Amino acid sequence: MNTPFDDDPAPPPKKPGRFAGLRASFLTGIVVIAPIGLTIWLIWTLVGWVDGVVLPFVPDTYQPEYLINRFILGNTRPDEADWVRINIRGVGVIVFLLFTLFVGWIAKGLIGRSMIRYGESLVDRMPVVRSIYSGVKQIAETVFAQSERSFEKACLIQYPRKGIWAVGFISTQAKGEVADKAEMSGDLLSVFVPTTPNPTSGFLLFFPRSDVIELDMSIEDAAKLVISAGLVYPGQNGKAIPPDTEH
Repeated sequence: MNTPFDDDPAPPPKKPGRFAGLRASFLTGIVVIAPIGLTIWLIWTLVGWVDGVVLPFVPDTYQPEYLINRFILGNTRPDEADWVRINIRGVGVIVFLLFTLFVGWIAKGLIGRSMIRYGESLVDRMPVVRSIYSGVKQIAETVFAQSERSFEKACLIQYPRKGIWAVGFISTQAKGEVADKAEMSGDLLSVFVPTTPNPTSGFLLFFPRSDVIELDMSIEDAAKLVISAGLVYPGQNGKAIPPDTEH
């Protein structure tokens, strides 16, 4: 028997409607399709752009369309009615890769190095071209040069003030004039602090080794953390897991 002081029983939870289920399925599908679709679109667009830049330098007689019509379909002239227009993506990429390999092979030899030195000596005499060439060359060597130099570890540092933590990458131990004039009793580490969401820009800072906390996560996982603005944290077995959203 209920009394006026008894609490009203809690109403049973409402079951999600059919629309809510469809909405959840649609969002799940978007999460699955979007990365795949964007990746395919970017690759397809990049390949098409490379083809558009490289293929105009290839003689017409060696174009894929001409070769297929001539040797497979038996057509001889592009103005014929039975000439088939063919657009094969990726041929320009293959030509670019082969040409780059050939240039790299030549540049490794004595004759290639001599030609490069001679060409650079000519470029050094051109005021505007010299600045552009040196800047592009420095960027290319930094990004593409095969070198054993890389970030050693991911770390935590207090930046821009104590109590605020930032993810950084330990480059190397400071040397030369920087280490001498810093007047530190211990080692001084050079740390690159990237920006979000573009980790290729950031700040080069120098910290005492005692102020740098090394992290167990890999460089790749730390980069994912920076790029995602803290939305993706490294998990077990190298897989990234989202942060706890219950709080």
